[in-house]
Amino acid sequence: MATPLLAALLVAALLASPAPEVSATGGTIVFTTLGRSRYSFDIFSLPLAPSSPNPAEVRLTDGTSVNYNGNFAPGSDSVLFVSERNGSLNLYLSPVPSAAASSRREAVEVVAAPLSPLLPWDPIALKDRPSLTPDGSHLVYVSTALPAADPRRSWAAVYSTEVSTGRTRRLTAPGVADFSPAVSPSGEWTAVASPGPAGWTGEVEDLRTDIYVFRTTDGSRRTLVIHDGGWPSWADETTVFFHRRDSDGWYGVYRARISVTDDGRSAASVERITPPGFHAFTPAASPGAPGLVAVATRRPGSDYRHIEVIDVSGGRTNAYFEVTRPVAPRVHHFNPFISPDGARVGYHRCRGSGNGDSPLLLENIKSPGSDTFSLFRIDGSFPSFSHDGKRIAFVGLPGLYVVNSDGSGVRRRIFSGNAFPTSWDWKRKGVIYTSIGPDFASESTTVDVVAISLGDDDDDSSITMKKLTVGGENNAFPSPSPDGKWVVFRSGRSGHKNLYIMDAEHGEAGGIRRLTEGPWSDTMCNWSPDGEWIAFASDRHNPGGGSFAIYMVHPNGTGLRRVVHSGDGGRTNHPWFSPDSKSLVFTSDYAAVSAEPVSNPHHYQPYGEIFTVDIDGSNIRRLTHNSFEDGTPAWTPYFLEPQDVGETLQASGRCSFQDCHWLNIQDTQSDELIYGASC
Repeated sequence: MATPLLAALLVAALLASPAPEVSATGGTIVFTTLGRSRYSFDIFSLPLAPSSPNPAEVRLTDGTSVNYNGNFAPGSDSVLFVSERNGSLNLYLSPVPSAAASSRREAVEVVAAPLSPLLPWDPIALKDRPSLTPDGSHLVYVSTALPAADPRRSWAAVYSTEVSTGRTRRLTAPGVADFSPAVSPSGEWTAVASPGPAGWTGEVEDLRTDIYVFRTTDGSRRTLVIHDGGWPSWADETTVFFHRRDSDGWYGVYRARISVTDDGRSAASVERITPPGFHAFTPAASPGAPGLVAVATRRPGSDYRHIEVIDVSGGRTNAYFEVTRPVAPRVHHFNPFISPDGARVGYHRCRGSGNGDSPLLLENIKSPGSDTFSLFRIDGSFPSFSHDGKRIAFVGLPGLYVVNSDGSGVRRRIFSGNAFPTSWDWKRKGVIYTSIGPDFASESTTVDVVAISLGDDDDDSSITMKKLTVGGENNAFPSPSPDGKWVVFRSGRSGHKNLYIMDAEHGEAGGIRRLTEGPWSDTMCNWSPDGEWIAFASDRHNPGGGSFAIYMVHPNGTGLRRVVHSGDGGRTNHPWFSPDSKSLVFTSDYAAVSAEPVSNPHHYQPYGEIFTVDIDGSNIRRLTHNSFEDGTPAWTPYFLEPQDVGETLQASGRCSFQDCHWLNIQDTQSDELIYGASC
């Protein structure tokens, strides 16, 4: 089955129209994704109910890039999955290796031939949660291919692609977003988690979605069947499992009996099958395993997610079977799925005993406009290029580092404390501005702007640091003027975070003046290459409300105007000018969220995506499509060839990410942590 499917979709790709071109201003944009550079996921499987103490864990994917959110293809020995290879998110189909082919606990068979994307005509948009209808005729999945009509509305929607022709139609109703689709055993119905017409309201933890059901053929007869539920999975044509976070704080798995009437479908009964006291989420059921449901759990005493199977056929008493903890106790396991015959359960986790490959310094990402500028994810935060393009400075929170942009040499740590962000002086070679002290701190916190001079490139003893601010009232986010004379920064010295300009070489001692004033927060400033503008993020439209927009002002304090705002409660931050000063790159919740946050490792702001906008506020363009937290972009005129850049220095701590912090449970009386991750 795999070969005809791949062939049909490749033919459809040749018939599809290319994405429209967008204007760009050249150079390279670099940004960070929280923790993502240290993921190395592959998809694995184990027997659903192991009978031996040492079952054979089989790796189902080929160890290339990051592979996750799999699903067994019905009627074949293949696995569908999401992969980030080749700079884009796409869906792939791969033959499943035989568990009997290896006597080792981890089978490392890989597909001999390179895999081809199932949707090659759309390399930009996110694709997620794939499944094939039971007859193999249609591929059903989530995509962010089409923009939402309004800011802060998710682009995530469910689409169906006909295998034989490549014809694609949107199943999600206009004006709403859908996540986590599941096709019923007959293929007639699809269940989704959706916020409905109300849309996303800014949640970054549990989205509080509802479960809707509609016809898989065309999205018709859309019906709300379950209030407050996510991640649906069909056990049979009238039984759906889902998860929900209850008022007690625990995620639990529920079973709903679905009734069918002339008016549509509705939930005849809903019952919780996992008790409080541990988290259980992302359930998976299969007609091939009646009475069983696989779930990911986080139990007290463990810092890791594990896959367990629950036998719910025993009435009031459910039996639990551990699947992954006996095999890999100190690894997170995500988002289980069950084979159609009920024999095996799949999931994704970090690959290999050493947690995978050596990380990339720069990972090339496909984006609109990538024919004229390059887009890269960096293994670090707050990156900036030297003005000759040869070096990149970034921070590790803690630590400030400099590395060659071609990946050669070593990663030099030039400061061991906490620093943020980075910006290179335009005139004085090897001078980097940063701020040292706690991030996300109050106005009175001791944070100072410093200039670090690298001296000789290979001699760490020649590195010097000069403190430019006095008093330490949260002075941060320095950005130098292109003539090399001044530095703009934010300071909390008045009791509010506003912008100031000081002498670039001598700091406050050489002169300082206030640029903005008011009872709000002006921050994250960037000076344009032509010297005409300073862009910054501010909550001045709603001081203290947590919402930020991008503003611009001339260095003399005139011409203040708002450039882009994602809406009430929205967050639009970290502006950086294009090389020609005509556009800005920034991070924002403009496109809301693209997946249920609990299905991923921890991201403080899973809505963060990278956008560009012209400085008059027009032509907003989305550059990144994923379910992670993208941020702290920078734009350099140096054009880096659009290919991955590795590092000669081996990095440690691959897959050293944490589980979602908000899964912690606090005692309501003492406010003490009674359950949570310590890793």
